[in-house]
Amino acid sequence: MRSTPLTTVRNLGILAHVDAGKTTVTERILYATGTTHKRGEVHDGTTVTDFDPQERDRGITIFAAAVSCSWDGHRINLIDTPGHVDFADEVERSLRVLDGAVAVFDAVAGVEPQSESVWRQADRHGVPRIAFVNKMDRAGADLDAAVTSLRERLHPAPLAVQVPIGAEDGFTGVVDLLRMRALVWADGAQAPEERPVPDALRAEAAHRRRALEEAVAERHPAALEEFCDRETLSTATLAAALRDLTRAGDAVVVLCGSAYRNRGIEPLLDAVVAYLPSPADVPPVRGTHDGTEQERAADPAAPLAALAFKVNATPTGRLTYLRLYSGTIEKGDTVWDAGTNRTERIGRILRVRADRHDPLERAVAGDIVAVVGLKSARAGSTLCAPGAPIVLEPPGVAEPVVHVAVEARRSADTDRLATALARLTEEDPSLAVRSDPETGQTVLSGMGELHLEVAVERVRREYGVEVAVGRPGVAYRETVSGGVTGFVFRHVKQDGGAGQFAHVVLDVEPWDEGGFVFRSAVVGGRVPQEFVRAVEAGCRDALAEGPLGGHPVTGLRVTLTDGSTHVKDSSDTAFRTAGRFGLRDALRACAMVLLEPVVEVTATVPEDAVGGVLGDLAARRGRVTGSVTRSGATVVTATVPLAELFGYATRLRSRTQGRGTFTARPTGYAPAPAPAPAR
Repeated sequence: MRSTPLTTVRNLGILAHVDAGKTTVTERILYATGTTHKRGEVHDGTTVTDFDPQERDRGITIFAAAVSCSWDGHRINLIDTPGHVDFADEVERSLRVLDGAVAVFDAVAGVEPQSESVWRQADRHGVPRIAFVNKMDRAGADLDAAVTSLRERLHPAPLAVQVPIGAEDGFTGVVDLLRMRALVWADGAQAPEERPVPDALRAEAAHRRRALEEAVAERHPAALEEFCDRETLSTATLAAALRDLTRAGDAVVVLCGSAYRNRGIEPLLDAVVAYLPSPADVPPVRGTHDGTEQERAADPAAPLAALAFKVNATPTGRLTYLRLYSGTIEKGDTVWDAGTNRTERIGRILRVRADRHDPLERAVAGDIVAVVGLKSARAGSTLCAPGAPIVLEPPGVAEPVVHVAVEARRSADTDRLATALARLTEEDPSLAVRSDPETGQTVLSGMGELHLEVAVERVRREYGVEVAVGRPGVAYRETVSGGVTGFVFRHVKQDGGAGQFAHVVLDVEPWDEGGFVFRSAVVGGRVPQEFVRAVEAGCRDALAEGPLGGHPVTGLRVTLTDGSTHVKDSSDTAFRTAGRFGLRDALRACAMVLLEPVVEVTATVPEDAVGGVLGDLAARRGRVTGSVTRSGATVVTATVPLAELFGYATRLRSRTQGRGTFTARPTGYAPAPAPAPAR
């Protein structure tokens, strides 16, 4: 059924903070595996995975790009993910379909804010990881400090399996602690030269090998048994234990290198093959059908189960990226889209290498491929065999927090703008488009300023529509700070024919865990159960607009305590209406608080500019939570309302003479200050 056995397939992602070197690591992997014959550079705009014009202009990864290569008899399907927080949803969709990941860290900065965010995302999906400490050739690079930050901020058990040879500009290779050998990369060499461990590092390497054996024996029963018997671990036992600990998520293997100088990539590929799981090693995928849970093992002969995780809706056609969990697809096959309940036909199957594609006759369980011909599948759609339907859990979609008003500069382009925005939201579920009922404007919402800038620029470049953009705004929420009890609402409507009657009594109270909770405390059947469900649906309808400013309401619990019905006029519709208008009026009687999105800002600035930066953060209602000095620069951490952060990049550059940088990641919502009274 396939030329590559399932056990020799690795589906992995490259995860990291922006500028940690993910794309360069990916480029060097492609070069080392012979997939490319020239090393691409981010600063030259010649990388394979950053092929979009905006990615090359900005020098960052914006869209997750899939590539495929081979190493040591293994097929590696690799996804280079974005590192900027605005594109975290791309990372989320990628992690949903991956079996393992390589987390890349800067050897100077260690764990950075977005490194922490993507690590937590991988934790939620249970994706095993190995860590690669990059940029060991930089001034201030320190493997031990990076490992310490891993332990303290991410709380795994980091197990370093290498010792660097040389430091900073003198970094030339690594000592492999498993095989106790040195791997040295000469300038211009395409592969490492294997040598004995240098005399100057022999004692340190022996000490670190012993510490590695002890750490592994503490966590692995079979290794502990051999360690107690022999007081040491064989290379085979140590490698097997590291593989088990990695796949179970009980430890993280740490390697180091310099991707830019092409040092450390071959051992990284060996570690990917040795420690990360194949599709055959992960548990069967779980799904549902008609309310019952089902499992599908990674078997090419089993019924088809595939998840669409990315869609490219271009003017020339749709390209849908699939992860096959079970079964086989061939050109011309008919598949069932469980989301739309309709059949689709597979036109072509493609092996992906970023923006280039190689045609395939078939794809089987464990593959990540792109297909042409699907008309309605969206990111998160399940494709399955028509005779064996199943619905897989789709990736979660974050709620947009920033919005702008957009309109075509020429009225003749209005329809083209609508088409362009529809295609963008089809590709990226974290973008949302709506029409403001008060102003009639088209509002585009996303995860941040950069996210919206990229979307608008795509409309201009790809669809040729000139767009006028309004000032960014943020997505506020409303919550209850003081509730009400025994709020009575009667819905009575009589206008000829069947009437409507519903009587409900509601308690509304704050709910610190966020979201919305509904429960019923009605006794004696005064409100039948089917009407209770209708009241809950009506209450959820009322959450769309709060009393303070029409913003969505969150963080409350509603209890239906009493009510009554009419023998003829009560219905689901009547009680849903009562729930909606009853909660709407109850919220007006509650003490309400406006919530605004807040972000954690991490600014790296020269020491002589710290005072001005702190003052500017305070003026933006920022609350400083930490400050550390690292390699001649000060790293300031603060919590700042998102609304105050628009234009901050320009202000920071001006205050630091262009030497300051910052990153921001969402941390939730916080009470917004009350508006000043009108004069």
